[in-house]
Amino acid sequence: MSRLLRCTAGLAVASSLLLACSSGSDDTAPTTTVPATTTTAVPSSTEAPAEPTLDQVQLAVQEIARVEEPTDLAARPSSPDLFIAEKRGTIRRVEVTTTSTSSGNQSAPRYRLDRTPVLDLSPDVIDDGEQGLLGITFSTDGRRLYADYTAEPDGRTVVVEYTLGDSNSVDAKSRRVILEVEQPFANHNGGQVVMGRDGYLYVGLGDGGGKDDPDGNGQDPKELLGSILRIDPEGAEGDAEYAVPAGNPFADGQQGAPEVWLYGVRNPWRFSFDRANGDLWVADVGQGAWEEVTRLPAVGGFDAGRGANLGWDRVEGSHEHEGSNPPGGVLPIHEYSHDEGRCSITGGFVYRGSALPALQGSYLYADYCAPGLRAIQVDGGMVIAERTWDDLGITQAQSFGQDTDGELYVLLQGGQVLKLTAPARKR
Repeated sequence: MSRLLRCTAGLAVASSLLLACSSGSDDTAPTTTVPATTTTAVPSSTEAPAEPTLDQVQLAVQEIARVEEPTDLAARPSSPDLFIAEKRGTIRRVEVTTTSTSSGNQSAPRYRLDRTPVLDLSPDVIDDGEQGLLGITFSTDGRRLYADYTAEPDGRTVVVEYTLGDSNSVDAKSRRVILEVEQPFANHNGGQVVMGRDGYLYVGLGDGGGKDDPDGNGQDPKELLGSILRIDPEGAEGDAEYAVPAGNPFADGQQGAPEVWLYGVRNPWRFSFDRANGDLWVADVGQGAWEEVTRLPAVGGFDAGRGANLGWDRVEGSHEHEGSNPPGGVLPIHEYSHDEGRCSITGGFVYRGSALPALQGSYLYADYCAPGLRAIQVDGGMVIAERTWDDLGITQAQSFGQDTDGELYVLLQGGQVLKLTAPARKR
């Protein structure tokens, strides 16, 4: 049997996937940056440049596909192809091809969307509001695909595993349920799955929904909700669907659930590891006033965020909510208020590609309610620069993706999948 978290039943209705915040706020304070307070003082092995470079960055976008309400994009290791999750429950492949020129260089990639999904989970998926197929990722060897979705008929979170062949085909008969978690409300599902550089699967779960975390899940590490989990699907023994890594902060189950890696989150949408140094970046959707980004430095390239408490629902961002920041609580490195129509953060990645050198080391994100692409640049644990590009046609950004080369993609609710590129040179 899968580990099943028992929660009380309830109901909440959300008008969109990302609008996981309460309506209305009289807080119009400007964007602020906050020094990071972490449970570890070990700095990142790689820092952003001391001199800000964001003002040098010129961006363009290239539409590589148009699908139905994309929620996630994942690159399969050892393959150039990209895989896109659609909220309704289907996973589509984008074939990426390049050719060698006469000079030996590679041509610009070409993208072709397969007409037939590689996997169709829609009969099992609730596609309503914040519910749906919410996340996909691959094992480090590319042989296994993991998906996180909201399941019929009761809205529980389900994480499943499938095996793939060399031809990118998914073996539907290989389906294995890894984890099931009951959800007391229809929002704050989290829903992201990420394969860490340590080979373990990280699973994001919101606090279960409802205003002010009514069940107190965020500050209870013994609950799976309101946490990011770390599990080992490939190490399962006997009847278990996964193993608990020995390095988990509560692996013995005494002070918290063995699966919990960090806690105190409201609705982590999204989180990602910096591929250069292993730092963990968590974008947490606020309730009525503040959106936040927390950076958790890695120790020797690993263990970023181990046992961290991000403060919800005691604090919203760095501001008191139901109390004050708990002892040892990790404050965000960046936050912004719900002014200028902003309402719900969509977290992205630290840029580590080669096409946009001046963007190197910058963290990119967006807000679902306000147009534009946003970035911050960090040095010494402080934000030293921030910028918004509002001329790229990016609206209602639902998610981000990263390919094997470190180039970034933005997924819009309207269906466009956009690759960030440098503007074409004028001839």
